Amino acid sequence: MGEKLSFESREEFLAKLRELQAAGADLNRAQIHMPFLVPEVEQILGTRPGLVRFFAVAGGLSGFLGGLGFTIYTVLSWPLITGGKPIISLPPFLLISYILTILFGSLATFGGFLLLARLPSPRGMAPEQEHGNRFVIILPGEEGPWKR
Repeated sequence: MGEKLSFESREEFLAKLRELQAAGADLNRAQIHMPFLVPEVEQILGTRPGLVRFFAVAGGLSGFLGGLGFTIYTVLSWPLITGGKPIISLPPFLLISYILTILFGSLATFGGFLLLARLPSPRGMAPEQEHGNRFVIILPGEEGPWKR
């Protein structure tokens, strides 16, 4: 079990985070709970953009290609020749592909978020009264650079 540090004010919380960083603590393994978003925390931790964007791109591409392939397959399987127009006409197919791009991209983004956030996980949920409106830093392990 690690050490739990709780703060009432934002300034105390940020000062302790900077102190831990200056002491060389591995803050990437620490759990940080905040009642609201504090942008300075991301600067202190040096976090990188998440991987959810790759799920969005993969979902969008699969939706576009799936929509285009499905409409072409459907037209080739059941040809309906009207007025001498070509069987494979891209403008109506692009509309369906566009809509499926948005649908699959949003579903893949949501699924990727759930996967990367390990949700739903009852083990990761903490009771609301445990943290309340306090800033909390939970440091892992018994020993660390913060315990000298």
